[in-house]
Amino acid sequence: MSTQPAGSCREVFLAFLWLGLTAFGGPIAHLGYFRSEFVERRRWLSEAHYAELVSLCQFLPGPASSQVGFALGLMRACYPGAVTAWLAFTLPSAVAMLLFAMGAVWLAGPVGGGVILGLKVVAVSIVAHAVWGMARTLCPDRSRAGIALLAVWVLLTLSGPLGSVVAITLGALLGLWLCASATARLPASQTPDASPSLPVSKRVGMACLGVFALLLLSLPVLMLSHDSALLAISDAFYRTGALVFGGGHVVLPLLQAEVVAPGWVSADDFLAGYGAAQAVPGPLFTFAAYLGALIPTGLTPIIGAVLALVLVFVPGFFLLIGVLPFWQHARQWQSMQAALLGANAAVVGILGAALYTPVWTSTITGPTAFAMALTGFVLLSIGKVPAWAVVILAAVAGVLLL
Repeated sequence: MSTQPAGSCREVFLAFLWLGLTAFGGPIAHLGYFRSEFVERRRWLSEAHYAELVSLCQFLPGPASSQVGFALGLMRACYPGAVTAWLAFTLPSAVAMLLFAMGAVWLAGPVGGGVILGLKVVAVSIVAHAVWGMARTLCPDRSRAGIALLAVWVLLTLSGPLGSVVAITLGALLGLWLCASATARLPASQTPDASPSLPVSKRVGMACLGVFALLLLSLPVLMLSHDSALLAISDAFYRTGALVFGGGHVVLPLLQAEVVAPGWVSADDFLAGYGAAQAVPGPLFTFAAYLGALIPTGLTPIIGAVLALVLVFVPGFFLLIGVLPFWQHARQWQSMQAALLGANAAVVGILGAALYTPVWTSTITGPTAFAMALTGFVLLSIGKVPAWAVVILAAVAGVLLL
């Protein structure tokens, strides 16, 4: 029987605030941090159910890692928990980007560079640890290991968000064929009834889908009928958040087309913010806060940043809430369980491909970085050192070795 939400907003806020301060490395690394914190350490949900959430969020437009965090908060403390999880995870990087837009220097100088180096390297350890742990649980036989390997090939051949969708789709289809017998042997921790509930009714789901579509269609119409810079900006950020697949790295070039081409933000300012967005922890979608603070809307920089930030995130959350009640019903079917086994194996392959590029290729540039990453992996997997402690050690090592 599904468990009911049993946490508090305070618990959710503190857990996600720490991740918002320390989760460097981009969306794929965030999924590794979430797994270490909420599957391994806090045991809020099973490995299989976590992989299901990742699969679902990879299919939907919007910031996949933030959608997973939103769902985890929803599962733990209902709707207030979902909002709290997003706020806590997003706040540190949003504040950093706002300060950067207003001229503050963040992590400048050699010490700051060393800290950033260490935190980028530890993302390799976190993702490798997640891939290893998920592979042992979700790819226990040759069929699912083969699906994971196929997903790696798909991602390395067909890069970008389309590759993830194709890999998960192939994984689900192959799961229907290869994993039907495995559903009868699922341990209790991986059966649908053993997974925590996500308390969303079909009525609420339909309402959220309606609001999502209404805003997507009405904002362009209002913009054309009213000469308002505020409406134009609202439409640009909402439409970007509603139509982007693939998460933070994909939203950056889309935002460039929306804000640089009309002349709202100069190309030099955009590129400066782009660089800063790579250096801060938390979701890359907080780049919207930087742009919102710079765009001349007649509002204060803080209000502009908050408006842009909410508008770029909220469509993905509307979609997630809209889909969840139907997803939870469909996942009870035996055929869906077989498809989920294949999709979950594909998620392992997606993370494995991401471990190589962009996580490894953009970070491991020499023997020192490799040794730091390997040390972090050993501490996590064999030493059972908490992820937060490894993050701190990596930051200190980065300062000492830079």
